[in-house]
Amino acid sequence: MINAYKKMWARAFDFKGHSNRSDYWWASLASFIVAYIFYILGAAAEIFFSIYFLYCFAQAIPGLSLTIRRVRDSGKSWPWIFINLLPLVGPIWFIVILCQPSIPNV
Repeated sequence: MINAYKKMWARAFDFKGHSNRSDYWWASLASFIVAYIFYILGAAAEIFFSIYFLYCFAQAIPGLSLTIRRVRDSGKSWPWIFINLLPLVGPIWFIVILCQPSIPNV
């Protein structure tokens, strides 16, 4: 999980590559855990809420690039991320896309 998280930050501006399923889901889980820890600590001290919001803001670009790489690795083009804009069905369809196996030689 730590390696996937490090890789997400190291490749923050790589929108052209590919990311396999495990890298995507482990990095997403690690990012969620870090954000959740800052959020919980924010209940005890106001400074952690500020850190939480800064972390969420800073994590937006690496998270987007990781998602685009994952979509490309599953055989779709990057505009498929906009499927999330469809009410109800879009996010479900997008999760199905993210769970697809990697396409060899994409």
